[in-house]
Amino acid sequence: MLDRRLCCTLLIMLSSVSAAVGTIDKGKDCAGSDVRDLTTTCSGEFSISYVTTPSHEVAEKLATSLVEARLAACINIIPKVTSIYRWQGKINKDSEALMMIKSPTKSVRDLTEFVKANHPYEVCEVISLPIETGNKEYLQFLHDATVGNKH
Repeated sequence: MLDRRLCCTLLIMLSSVSAAVGTIDKGKDCAGSDVRDLTTTCSGEFSISYVTTPSHEVAEKLATSLVEARLAACINIIPKVTSIYRWQGKINKDSEALMMIKSPTKSVRDLTEFVKANHPYEVCEVISLPIETGNKEYLQFLHDATVGNKH
């Protein structure tokens, strides 16, 4: 059973979090400044996808092909991440490269199929999350580089 003091402390903490979330939801940062002039809400129009590869070279080849096909606007490659996972009943530890792929959400299905068709792994990681807000000029770049006529 929870101590009464602990319960009161938890309630106070939850109230503080709720108040902070209310402030953020209104487009204000923690200091109360308006953040809308720096960012824009894109409601998931763009996504970021994570793909791991066995090497930097494989990641570069995939990245170049995805950008050429306009399935992605920009891909960051982070070399030498360590992945620990269970595969075929064994715990494995491998050095991999991590791709961070920015693309239109409507392209994620085609992007996933492209990666699956060109990736050396039997089961490759493709995990995508919607981008809710970001630098409006960068989000415009994502649009122009994939569905627009610029860049």
